[in-house]
Amino acid sequence: MYTLDLNGRVYRATEDMNLLEFLRDYLGITSLKNGCGEGSCGACTVLVDGASRRACLLTVAGVEGRRLLTVEGLSEREKDIFVRAFGEAGAVQCGFCLPGLVLSAKALLDQNPAPSVREIRRAIRGHICRCTGYVKIEQAIGLASRLRSGGTLPAGAAAGVGASLPRVEVRDKVLGTGRYVDDLRVEGMLYGAVLRLPCARALVRSIDTAAARSHPEVAAVLTAADLPGARRWGFIVKDWPVLVGPGEETRYAGDAVALVAASSRRAAREALALIRVVYAERPPLTSPERALAVGAPALHPGGNLLSTVRINRGDTTAALARSVHVVTNRYRTPPTEHAFLEPESALAVPEADGRVTVHTGSQSVYEDRRGIAAILGLPEAMVRVVGRLVGGAFGGKEDLSVQHHAALLAQACDRPVKLTLTRRESILVHPKRHAMELELTSACDAAGRLTAVRARVVADTGAYASLGPAVLERACTHIGGPYHVPAVDVTGQLVYTNNPPAGAFRGFGVPQAALACETNLDLLAEKAGLSPWDIRWKNALEPGLTGACGQVADAGTALKETLLAVRETFEAHPGAGIACAMKNTGVGAGLPDGSRVEIRVENGKAVVLTSAACVGQGLATVLTQIVCQTAQLPPEAVSVAAPDTAQTPDAGTTTASRQTFFTGEAARRAALALARTGASLADLEGSTFAGEYCHPTDPLGSSKAAPVHHAAYGYATHVVWLDAAGRVAGVTAAHDVGRAVNPRAVEGQLEGGIVMGLGYALTEDFPLADGVPQARFATLGLLRSTDIPDIKVILVEKNPDPTCFGAKGVGEIAGIPVAPAVAAAYRRRDGKLRLSLPLTGTPYRRS
Repeated sequence: MYTLDLNGRVYRATEDMNLLEFLRDYLGITSLKNGCGEGSCGACTVLVDGASRRACLLTVAGVEGRRLLTVEGLSEREKDIFVRAFGEAGAVQCGFCLPGLVLSAKALLDQNPAPSVREIRRAIRGHICRCTGYVKIEQAIGLASRLRSGGTLPAGAAAGVGASLPRVEVRDKVLGTGRYVDDLRVEGMLYGAVLRLPCARALVRSIDTAAARSHPEVAAVLTAADLPGARRWGFIVKDWPVLVGPGEETRYAGDAVALVAASSRRAAREALALIRVVYAERPPLTSPERALAVGAPALHPGGNLLSTVRINRGDTTAALARSVHVVTNRYRTPPTEHAFLEPESALAVPEADGRVTVHTGSQSVYEDRRGIAAILGLPEAMVRVVGRLVGGAFGGKEDLSVQHHAALLAQACDRPVKLTLTRRESILVHPKRHAMELELTSACDAAGRLTAVRARVVADTGAYASLGPAVLERACTHIGGPYHVPAVDVTGQLVYTNNPPAGAFRGFGVPQAALACETNLDLLAEKAGLSPWDIRWKNALEPGLTGACGQVADAGTALKETLLAVRETFEAHPGAGIACAMKNTGVGAGLPDGSRVEIRVENGKAVVLTSAACVGQGLATVLTQIVCQTAQLPPEAVSVAAPDTAQTPDAGTTTASRQTFFTGEAARRAALALARTGASLADLEGSTFAGEYCHPTDPLGSSKAAPVHHAAYGYATHVVWLDAAGRVAGVTAAHDVGRAVNPRAVEGQLEGGIVMGLGYALTEDFPLADGVPQARFATLGLLRSTDIPDIKVILVEKNPDPTCFGAKGVGEIAGIPVAPAVAAAYRRRDGKLRLSLPLTGTPYRRS
């Protein structure tokens, strides 16, 4: 028997075990999150005798007789201070890391009531925040320090468009009362687990589950033979097997071969060890070059070349021949891991009438429903998907990962089943950023005006398609950059290998293309005798000019305004690197793209109903502000419901930086319908007002003279400079955002994306051995608070388009110009041309 003093109360444990497991599973203290299980992320921070410790590294026996504190044990005054400070500073995004950060902040402030920024950064170094980039968190802790000393907050801002309204969910996230999927518990719940093989490619000969089925705590063991519906799924190509059975090949180390449901996590893991799989390991194809080689085995029935993109405008050959300056280089970019803080989790609950309800944290409840229903062999109406809080995504939670497996087990057992991946499993399973090889030729005339671009892009999409064809298309359509290019010849190839699948990742193929485009442009500038700023100004898209793919820049295009915004900073740092970028808002490319919102008046409130997922970007707050602005309502009169296929209309996937633009406009239209009644909410009780917004686009290769491939584009210019030791000292980032619905939230999105871009440029890597990931969370190269330079964000607002008050998406573009700007800064420092990521020969990575 062990005795624990937790939050001023005494608890007893009958056996020694991991402290995080005891606190979460036995005491229900779910403010502590299991982000990595290896003491690297800080999400499970607990105070032990006033000091920050990681609960996942402690045992019950190890803390006996010591005072433990979680956020539940803070005084009401402390809770209020941290909620107000984090809300006012805009330090709330996905929220998964926040309770742990609050505890480290408390430990610091108890010892040092007025810490410096440097001291704050050191105090939170043990935490990873993948969303905010730490800047707003530092500001929040500084504000909490002042509030503890009797300081006050400024008067609250208005709630409409343009106000920096604190996140509507700030209290739930800061204090850990909001529920992520793994925080849920229901009566009779079982735990799921998945068996995978230790290699990337193998022929499965047989699967013996007899011993696992005989385990006393096991309720079900499933293999491919037990699947009731579709055996494969996928967004674009149905090529991803739900389970790999005898006679079939695994194509990557994350492929599932068996599922188990048991009464405890421990029992489920024990059962996996009892399953006997006979398999023959086969040599994996670990590069596009090997996969496309003559005689290479076909990983899929159609071969290893999944898709090809071709873009041709003008006579590129003639344009290159006439050009005065021509530069050709070959670039390589690596796969990278999303490293969202919340590992994938799903809770599936069978209903009495044969329906299944799945609770999940994903980027689209409707896409989940389509896939799950097909796999279960049920009509879509028999499957309900409920969206819970999402602890980060960045594109990595679009594909099915655990939702379908949890649903299969729940259906087979007729009991609720929760399936949560360990961090190691998460790293194995979900798609990564595409590794690419890009050969780019860029040319200009004597004055430095671009004349032509020719590119060959090869992308490794790994074992399955995921969203790879669309990613390749974006890389190809953006490789000309945000510039006027008269002649374009681009070919892209997407190749299957036995590496982990690659899919959506913040930037969606454009960060890879930007490295090539912007580096070549700097080389052309030298040949033409121009500064890096001047060549960009000379070629920048502005209203009326056509981009590389033929779309005419609209009146809201403000790339030149972003260049002007950073000019003084660039000139003040003689060795600075500079890079521009553009990124589409919306799916576009001829595909249906729209959103629907309903506003239902219930209990005197305007309840916004939409399936659009918030993955940390603050969509509920944005929609609240739009409804308040349009219907002239106070924020306390508006609430936003969670995504739910049984109640909320389909708003499309949270991807392509589209939700503020599309769902925001749909919400504006619904709110406008409400406002036109002229009645009070009390008089409208029970009424529903609908809004819908769609934007037609043209497919790539359209014969139109002026095609519209995307609903809108955002533009940006970043400047990066180094200190005397060669480390990044500062980043100034000017972004054309159209209209900032919530300026502080937009800044936070951009700061987080910039830090992610710095990691991509300098430290992040995803090593593979025969296709099998070798990284742990701690070795991914994620930047921490003490690694962050000074970051200044400049918001450029210029957009006469009334759609969603002129707002454009910013989630993806934030990190796109960073790597080329960093590479340029190092080249200006030492003269070395760096053509691959992460950059070598820097203080961050010598080789």
